[in-house]
Amino acid sequence: MTRSNHHPGHGARPRAMARIDPREAALVAVLLALAGGSWISTATRMNGMDMGRWTDPGPPAFFLTTWVIMLAAMMCPSVAPMVVAYVRIHRRRKSGRYAPYGCTAVFVAGYLAAWTLFGTAAYVLYVSAAALFPGFLASEPGGRYLAAGVVLAAAAYQLTGAKDICLMKCRTPVDFILHRMRHGYFRALRMGAEHGAWCVGCCWALMVALFPLGMMNVGWMALVGAFIAAEKMLPWKRLASRSVAAAPAAAALAIALVPAPMPAIAG
Repeated sequence: MTRSNHHPGHGARPRAMARIDPREAALVAVLLALAGGSWISTATRMNGMDMGRWTDPGPPAFFLTTWVIMLAAMMCPSVAPMVVAYVRIHRRRKSGRYAPYGCTAVFVAGYLAAWTLFGTAAYVLYVSAAALFPGFLASEPGGRYLAAGVVLAAAAYQLTGAKDICLMKCRTPVDFILHRMRHGYFRALRMGAEHGAWCVGCCWALMVALFPLGMMNVGWMALVGAFIAAEKMLPWKRLASRSVAAAPAAAALAIALVPAPMPAIAG
């Protein structure tokens, strides 16, 4: 008898793994386009504004609009794996009446809603502190050391157990979706909000660091957005997290030791 060198399925798996679902590719393209458009809109809104430390965030309506656009710009790339996982599992499990169209958009809306609530709370605290202690947040003299302290605290949070737990939720999208998948608009909204809450737990310190660094500084926004994407998407979790901790720690030392304001990265 002669042995055949042909093995069923040999070479089929790499081809299957290489296949890209065009619907998922289109979804990622939409998210990236939304991020790109949001960056353009953010840069336009910030043009000519003060980009120094402890920038006045403006009236509530302006801040919230800017915050949501900024979120779309910073978070859409890093949230793409979670949204793709949601679409993939949703499509495989759906059954007509329980899976109406548009659930993906509702899921993303829930995610943004969680971050919007966080931004609102941060805004209220910031404005209240500025009203109670006039001049305390000025760049010099005390505001410089307060800014350094806030940024250093953001770096320290990167090394905590709470950060590690929240980051793991963000880095395992399939596991997150599989254990929570329910069909319907309300449940999609709730799932998106829950993922947004874990994301807030993961990244809130880096976002708070934007206030002393310069809330209106597009360059700092882009850098923080890159940090968030790196620690969520790079395969080396521990290295990415430690590297992200080192960067704000270095920025905090620069703020504390250098009397002159840190130069804006952009603008």
